[in-house]
Amino acid sequence: MSGRRTGWWRDPWRKPRILVAITVGYLLWSLLPVLVAVLFSFNDGKSRTVWQGFSMRWYWGDPYRSVWYDDSLHAALVQTLRLGIITTLITVPLGVALAIGLDRWHGRLPSGANAALLLSFVIPEILLAVALLFVVTNVALPIALGTSAQVVGLVTYQIAYPAVLVRARLATIGTQYEEAAMDLGASPMQAQRRVILPMLMPAIVASAVLVFADVIDDFVIVRYLSGDSSTEPTSVKIYNTARAAPTPALNALATLMLVTAMLAVVLGFAIYRWIGRRSGHDGGIGSFTGEA
Repeated sequence: MSGRRTGWWRDPWRKPRILVAITVGYLLWSLLPVLVAVLFSFNDGKSRTVWQGFSMRWYWGDPYRSVWYDDSLHAALVQTLRLGIITTLITVPLGVALAIGLDRWHGRLPSGANAALLLSFVIPEILLAVALLFVVTNVALPIALGTSAQVVGLVTYQIAYPAVLVRARLATIGTQYEEAAMDLGASPMQAQRRVILPMLMPAIVASAVLVFADVIDDFVIVRYLSGDSSTEPTSVKIYNTARAAPTPALNALATLMLVTAMLAVVLGFAIYRWIGRRSGHDGGIGSFTGEA
């Protein structure tokens, strides 16, 4: 028996049982609390620990304390989606433009700008939030605490993600496609629009999904830059309510945010696959030659 175990351990083609066990244990440890929270969002009673039957009470059944009818929970959900959509629509185009500019611009100044861009990955989020709070409250700017300040803070913090992803995609594309398009008569702007941007679409879609999912989960920046209670998103609302005597409506609110993030990922993956199949049949240079 011991010889068989020793032989299994020395076999380079053995099944990775230890790695499988670690992976399964990590997934259970990570997902079990989430699954429990989701389960109790469908609890018929007020308890968040004792199961009292299945019900949609805390989503829309309760006329006073459900997510649909509770004005504070409803406002937090709407504010979260508003911040996610607005921040994504602003951050992704700016990040793409920044990535293309840094890729085309060479010298010490763009190298310094690239280093400053990467600093957002190592600067603590709370430090950036406090700094932005001081700027908004102490400097005469047309920005007040609330949605506008939150959007500015989130764009500042999130812009590095699309910039880095798009730059990585540009590094794999190279310059030969753009040069070929201009040899066929395209202007630099036409080459960017007809050739480079379609080839960047997978990175752009991935950036949009990443930014949206991260924004709806953000807590630090939106907490420091929020104004009155109407500008508190879901994460802040859950934090403030969880310290009191919350009902399963809080679980329902968190579940809705989880479903929203998962839908964004699934939609982004579907768009990514669709773009991949389309680009496999219709290349950027080929599409440009018809116009040229």
